[in-house]
Parts: sequence; C-alpha cells; structure tokens
Amino acid sequence: MMEPSLAHVSRWSMLRERLAGRAFYLVLPLALYLCFFYVYPLLRMLLMSFFSPEFTLRHYLAFFHGKVNLYSLYVTLRISFVVTLWCLLLGYPLAYYLSSLPPKKANLRLILVLIPLWTSLLVRTYAWIMILGRNGIINQTLMKLGLIDKPLKIIYNSLGLTIGMVHVMMPFMVLSLYSVMTGIDRGLLKAAQNLGARPFEAFRRVFLPLSIPGILAGSILVFVISVGFFVTPVLLGGPKEMMISMIIDQAVSVLLNWGFASAASFLLLFLIIGILLTSGRIVGFDKLWGKRV
Repeated sequence: MMEPSLAHVSRWSMLRERLAGRAFYLVLPLALYLCFFYVYPLLRMLLMSFFSPEFTLRHYLAFFHGKVNLYSLYVTLRISFVVTLWCLLLGYPLAYYLSSLPPKKANLRLILVLIPLWTSLLVRTYAWIMILGRNGIINQTLMKLGLIDKPLKIIYNSLGLTIGMVHVMMPFMVLSLYSVMTGIDRGLLKAAQNLGARPFEAFRRVFLPLSIPGILAGSILVFVISVGFFVTPVLLGGPKEMMISMIIDQAVSVLLNWGFASAASFLLLFLIIGILLTSGRIVGFDKLWGKRV
C-alpha cells in the first residue's frame, strides 16, 4: 500500500483549512436573520424603555409604583412555579417508565407525549374550555352522576390556568428528564439491591441523585417558558390571574405605551437571567444544562 506523499498531505491540509475558513458562510444567513429579527428589535425596545424621547427612568419607576404591575409579577412567578412543580411531579414517573423500556417501545410511547406539541396551542386551549367549562364534560358528568348540584368553577381561575399550562408544558419536562435518565446505568440499582438496599432506597440514593441534571434542566426550561405565557392565561385565567404578559399586551394594544411595555419586558428578561445565573452558581451550569453526571 502506497503511503501518501508529503505534497498530497499538504494539499489536503490546505483544503481543510480553506473549508474551515468558509464554514462561517454557512451560518451567515442564520446569523443575519437573528441579528435583524431578534437582536435589533431587542435593542430597539431597550432604547425605548430608557428614551422617550430623552433619557428617563419613569417607565421602570411606573412599573414598581403600580400595585397591579407588582401583583401581576407575583402571579406570574407563583403560577410558573406551581406549573413547574406539577410538571415535575407528573413527568418524573412517566420519564422513569419510558427510560426503563427498550428503545423501540419507548419511541412509540414518546410519540404520544409529543402529540400535543404538534397541535395548535389555540386549539388545545379551546379544548380545555370545552372540558372545564360550566357546561363542560367534567361538570356535566358529575351532575349526571349526582355528585354535585351545581357546576364547579374550574375555569377562569388559577386552577383552570394551571391545568391548561401543565398540559402544554409537560412534553418539555418529560423530554428533559428522559434524555438524562436513558444515560443512567440501571445496573447500579441492581448492584445497590444486591448490597442490601431496598428498591425504593436504591432509587432514592442512586437513581434520584443521578437524575438531578434532568430535573434542573426540565424545571428551568418549563419555568422560563411559563413566565412568558400569553395565550393560555388570556383564555383560561381569570381577572385575578393577570400575568405580566397580559400587562405588556395592554400597554401596547390599548394604552399604546411602548416605553412602559419595553420596560416591563426587560424587567422580566432581567429577572429570568438573574434566576438562571443564580441557579447556575448554586448547582453548576453543567448540571443546569442537563449534563449527565
């Protein structure tokens, strides 16, 4: 077998360097798209929050002086936390079950988890209105069974809003947990049981700690997305559950106060960045992004 000549190796090296240098052009269209449709609007909103038309902090001060704004921020964080907690409590057993299946069977069941993501968010939300409404399936069934005399109020409040948001966010939690759990060696559980640990103790002391990166990644993902929810809170939430996204929408569409809307948006953005940085400093950024331990 002939060995490659020095000139041949040199040409290949030059070709690889040339392609590596031009690889930047492959991502250039996407970079330009993001700069024009994402970075530029963000910078424009940031300027509007500080300049209207000259430098001022009144939009930020107006946000903190308004009790409705602070309450909506509290409602946003509370509902996002509750939704994240329920997604974790319901999604963890499901992800554990899926990760224990052979890959072919697990993939078939994962399709059922992903089906909600393939359906329009608006359609899913209206479906919940038909289920939870005063004359919805649940109330009609309970009244026909004689369990209740009048319809339950399970919509247009925090309960209905939480149910709808948990349904929407569940796939994100399950996929985050599943990706980490599939990398955990189940032989460790058997080894722990062979050493005398009961099944639950083996799970608690071996599997659960190893799945923490998935818990953190899924929880952060669900919480951050929930903070910015708009469609579901508008349709399923009540007047007392006004989230910050609805305040921003009213400032833009009703009051035409773009400066205040920009300031509220950036306060929310700074809050999310602060939560991410704090969480990363506490638990480590590698675990936060779902790195397997």
